[in-house]
Amino acid sequence: MKKAGEKLSILGFGCMRLPQTPDCHIDEEKATEMVHYAISRGVNYFDTAYVYHNGESEGFLGRALSDGYREKVNIATKMPVWAVEKPEDMDRFLDEQLERLQTDHIDFYLLHGLMKKTWNQVIDLDVTGFLDRAIEDGRIRYAGFSFHDNLCLFEEIVNSYNWTFCQVQYNYMDEEYQAGTEGLRYAHERGLGIMVMEPLRGGTLTNQSGVLKKIWAETGTSRAPAEWGLRWVWDHPEVTVVLSGMSKLSQVKDNASYANHGTPSTLTGEELLVYEKIKSVYREKMKIPCTKCGYCLPCPGGIAIPDCFSMYNDAFIYDDAGNAKLVYEVFTGFGGAASCCQDCGVCESLCPQHIPIRKCLKEVVRLFGK
Repeated sequence: MKKAGEKLSILGFGCMRLPQTPDCHIDEEKATEMVHYAISRGVNYFDTAYVYHNGESEGFLGRALSDGYREKVNIATKMPVWAVEKPEDMDRFLDEQLERLQTDHIDFYLLHGLMKKTWNQVIDLDVTGFLDRAIEDGRIRYAGFSFHDNLCLFEEIVNSYNWTFCQVQYNYMDEEYQAGTEGLRYAHERGLGIMVMEPLRGGTLTNQSGVLKKIWAETGTSRAPAEWGLRWVWDHPEVTVVLSGMSKLSQVKDNASYANHGTPSTLTGEELLVYEKIKSVYREKMKIPCTKCGYCLPCPGGIAIPDCFSMYNDAFIYDDAGNAKLVYEVFTGFGGAASCCQDCGVCESLCPQHIPIRKCLKEVVRLFGK
C-alpha cells in the first residue's frame, strides 16, 4: 500500500459476522479459535467497528488479541459518524475504542459508512482536523473511510483529505454499485489503499442451486462459488485487502486457502466468461429494469429512486428479502425512502426506460414497509 508502506495480507478478517451463542452474544471460544487460526495462516488485518455485534465486537477482538497476538496484526475500526454531534464526541469515541481494544493505538481508523448527510455532518465539525491530531498524538496511524453512496460523492471525499485508504463494496455483481470500478480506479490512481467489503455480498454469491449449480459444475474445476467470488476481486490489481466476515472456522480455513491463489490479473478469458454467465442468471431475476442512469433525479420528494429500485431488485435476485430490507432500512434512515412519493409523475416523464416509477415505488413500500 503506497501511503502506508505496510505489508498487509490480501485476506482481511471482518469481525461483523462472528459465531454467536443462542442468546445472540459472540461465542468467544469459537471466535477466538478462528482469529488465532487466521493469524497462524498469515492474516494480519482485522476489521471491526464500534457498533458491530451490538457493540461487542471491539471488546471481543481486544481480548482475542491478548497474549502477544496484538503485535502480529493491524487493527482497523470505525468512528460511528452518525452519532457524532459535537467535536468532542470524536475524541470520546476514539478513546473508548482504544480501551475496548486494549491497545494504545489503532492502525487503520475509518469514518464509518459515509453518505452525503453524514459526510456533511462531520466535515462541518472539522473531522479532518481531528484526524490530523489523532495521527500526531499517536492514537491512530492511518486515516480512511468506508463508503455507501454515489461515485460523485466518493470522488469529492477522496479529494478532501490526505487519506491513506478507503473501504468500498465490490464484487462481480457490483461493478457499478456506489463507487464501483470507476471509483476503485480513481482512488488507486491517487495512491489510496483499497479495502473491499462484501466480496460475496454477505454470502449470497455462494448459491449453488438450480441453473447456477449447473454453470459451476460445467467449469470442470473443484473451485467453490466462494473461491470464484474472492478470486474475481483479487484479480483486480487496485485491491489491497479483501475483507471476509466469517462465522465458522471452516470458512476461515477455506478462505485462507483461497488466498494462496489470489494473484492479480491471472483469471483467464474462459474463466471470466463464467462470471458473465452467472451474472446473466442473476440479472434475469430483476423485477424493475432500472439502469440507474439518474435521469429521474432529483426527485421533488427527495426519493433516491434508483437506489430504492436496486435494493428492491436485490431481494429477488438473491432470494433474500430479509437482508435487502435491512439494507434498505439503514440506507433510508437518512432519507430517500420510497414512501415519500408525492405522486407527481415528473420522474416518469424523464425515464428513458419508460418505467412506471410511481407504481414501482408502491411495490418497494409493499415489500419493505414505510
